Amino acid sequence: MRLFWRHGYEGVSFQQLTAELGVAAPSLYAAFGNKAALYREALDRYADFRGASDLSFMDAAGSLREAVRLLLDGTARGLLDPKGEIGCMLNTGMIASHPDHAELAQELVQRRAAFRTLLAEKLRQWLTAEPAERLSRFITAIMQGLAIQARDGYSLAELQAAVSVALDAVPATAPLEAG
Repeated sequence: MRLFWRHGYEGVSFQQLTAELGVAAPSLYAAFGNKAALYREALDRYADFRGASDLSFMDAAGSLREAVRLLLDGTARGLLDPKGEIGCMLNTGMIASHPDHAELAQELVQRRAAFRTLLAEKLRQWLTAEPAERLSRFITAIMQGLAIQARDGYSLAELQAAVSVALDAVPATAPLEAG
């Protein structure tokens, strides 16, 4: 997981994987079939490790803006977690890829879309369906930008400054109007 997180799918060779895992190539093939299958397993582990499907922490917020602040601040901190790698494996792992890997790249698109849908559902605590979907698209765009900035070397203070500006676009209490 950490190799893929650090270097992306195409930045990791099969030889690096066998060396990191301390197994021979036949054992790795027997366990996973191929590099793409191992990558999928690494993505699943990453999602579990980062809590990508658990937004329950947002329930503690007293307002929509506070819920979004909790999410974005947690994202900024997680992108620079000293116990992990820099950035987000789901958002930066296969932004560009060889055409031979188009199916795998599309799976990441689907995983990001699933998170956006999950977030929109969570935002329905404060908003109706259409505004929740629009805000979810905005928030995930901010999260993706933060992930790239973290990879570019931005500090936590710089990421949090971006979060602060993004929060200005989120209503404190009133629901977003459709349109």
